Amino acid sequence: MLAFTLAFPLTASAVVFTPTNGKDENDNLVPIYFYSPSIYMVNTETGEALVDINSEEKLAPGYLTQLMTCALILDKFEGNEKSLKETYISAGSEAYDELYDTGAPTADIRPNEEVSYYDILVSMVLCSSCEAANITAMNMAESLHDFTTKMNDKAAELGMENTKFSSAHGFSVVQNYSTAKDMSKLCRYIVNKYPIFQKICMLENYKLEATDIHPDGTTIYNDNYLVTSFSSYYYAKADGLKSSVQDSSGRCLASLASYDGYSYLVVSLNAPIEKTPSDVNKGEQDPDSIYGDDYVYYSMLDHSALYDWAFNHLTITDFINPNSEMTDVTVEYGNEADYVNLKPAAGCSMLWPIDIPTDTVGKKISVLNNVVAPIEKGDILGTLELTYNGETLASIDLIATSTVTRSQSKSTLKVASSFYRSTEFKWALFAIIMLITIYSVAYFIYLQLKYLKIDDNDK
Repeated sequence: MLAFTLAFPLTASAVVFTPTNGKDENDNLVPIYFYSPSIYMVNTETGEALVDINSEEKLAPGYLTQLMTCALILDKFEGNEKSLKETYISAGSEAYDELYDTGAPTADIRPNEEVSYYDILVSMVLCSSCEAANITAMNMAESLHDFTTKMNDKAAELGMENTKFSSAHGFSVVQNYSTAKDMSKLCRYIVNKYPIFQKICMLENYKLEATDIHPDGTTIYNDNYLVTSFSSYYYAKADGLKSSVQDSSGRCLASLASYDGYSYLVVSLNAPIEKTPSDVNKGEQDPDSIYGDDYVYYSMLDHSALYDWAFNHLTITDFINPNSEMTDVTVEYGNEADYVNLKPAAGCSMLWPIDIPTDTVGKKISVLNNVVAPIEKGDILGTLELTYNGETLASIDLIATSTVTRSQSKSTLKVASSFYRSTEFKWALFAIIMLITIYSVAYFIYLQLKYLKIDDNDK
């Protein structure tokens, strides 16, 4: 769940924490209960994960599928609002046949009714208009099937490895699946690249442009109640994106929220539609609460709880000062000194829960062995590893704080003294001793033979 202030060379890994909401009577942190079986929350600036609950499980994304259809429209027009509003499209019955009598959500766009791409976008974002998605498909590809090929090609481009789209609208769940993590990649792509999209996401309602079929226009309403001020689920810090509710995929939601310089994105999939038994009881006890309504929008409760936790419990915390000396390393043949101090090559700051003591983060230092001068200031001579609960948070290079030149006299003396301790010297000394011994023995034998010869001559 970490978002780092990064400066090369530093590598970081996300560590997932359990969001909590206060403490119990025994002073233990109480985990937040989530209704959605799959949740992925990231810092929108860095993309670092904050919360990961089954985020790679393949599930039906419901009408969040239409976010990919929106992305292809925005790519086509490069997010140009003027062009989106001035380009009109329509489609015949081929865009509607599969939707008749299915209960699919609609913006009441009729066959052959001319509407702008801008109104098509708004219809999908606000009320999950399935006919708007199919009209798009029929105008941007040869067929509905060919359009899904474009969708899947874009998914591959964005690194959505566990995603397959089989329709432009998401009403059908057959071979239409994704993951919370993959949908997060899509959301970040759209939001970071096309500011017009977030502007659309924040509309509480919108009147489609008047047409011959609808001379007074058609007013549609945003079903993402996090951004609708009249709703019990309104969240003032929310910045969009899109909601979905469908019998086959439950309640799915992609949302953004920002506060005090922090910005987060949450995607959740397949929260229940029907009220849980415990919430039925809550509704009976308090009919005026949200639990007293026929439906409870569990996905929105999950998102609000996550944002409250993040905004109230996470803060940027400095763990490593880039100017602090961490350790030193021995340097052989150094002219100025026989050691050099090491400091981090980069600082490390991360989002950290205020209720987890920072001293629980371990610091493991490793330095190189047999370091030999010359050493230049900034040379990498070790690493500093930050760990929490057995997982690595970050690995930072340790660099020399000063230059150490090479002493030639120390080097020569060291080489000379090391030679006498070397195996080569020992073998050479052994060979010399053996040669001397052999020579001595041979000379002794020679002398003995010489004296024997002299004695024989005297006889």
